[in-house]
Amino acid sequence: MNSRSPAQVLSLADFAGDAARFIAAEARNAIASRGLFRLALAGGATPAVVYGELARIADLPWTKIQITFGDERCVPPEDSQSNFKMAKLSLFDAVGIPEGNIFRVRGEIDPEEAALEYEQKLAAVAARLGESRYIHDLVLLGLGPDGHTASLFPGSPSLEETTRNIIPTIGPKPPPQRITMTLPLLNAARHIAFMVDDNSKKGVIDEILGGHSRYPAAAVQPDAGQVTWLIGPGKK
Repeated sequence: MNSRSPAQVLSLADFAGDAARFIAAEARNAIASRGLFRLALAGGATPAVVYGELARIADLPWTKIQITFGDERCVPPEDSQSNFKMAKLSLFDAVGIPEGNIFRVRGEIDPEEAALEYEQKLAAVAARLGESRYIHDLVLLGLGPDGHTASLFPGSPSLEETTRNIIPTIGPKPPPQRITMTLPLLNAARHIAFMVDDNSKKGVIDEILGGHSRYPAAAVQPDAGQVTWLIGPGKK
């Protein structure tokens, strides 16, 4: 039986700082409870600011933190549109996290091959931990104006995936080829946090929180976890 609880909404006056402190607290709790913090990163400009603040303020045991990516563009890791590159510049280089703790999606190879490779990597960790599916402690997600999250876009066949954890998909904006976590993997997480600092998306958020939305982000409902919305003051 499903044990979903209502979403928590946090209004953050200091968006980057408060969001970074939220992530740091989740990390400490997971490490204290299970000895490891499994974190999925979101791409985009809003998360980059948060990651930069996390690197600045958080004194965390990075050897006990395992990083994955909710989605990736099919570009090389040095490309300006790479989510990995953004995270590397804003977070990884500053905190000295061991390279082996970062599970990078190889966006430079064939998308199907990259998706299968990533799925197998997560499955191997899950198997060692006795899990049927990789369980994140915290998944960070953004929200597009069309209600998409990760690379799960409105009308995409990827929204209907029920078995695979990672799949190649096509987005409506460049670069179109993406690799994304699927709803089954996202919804296996202990905690999911949407990070939104754009007041133009208020209508989308309100509809999702109203419980009758067809936006892709509304389908992110952890089976036995929690959803938190971290909402900033937006553009002035």
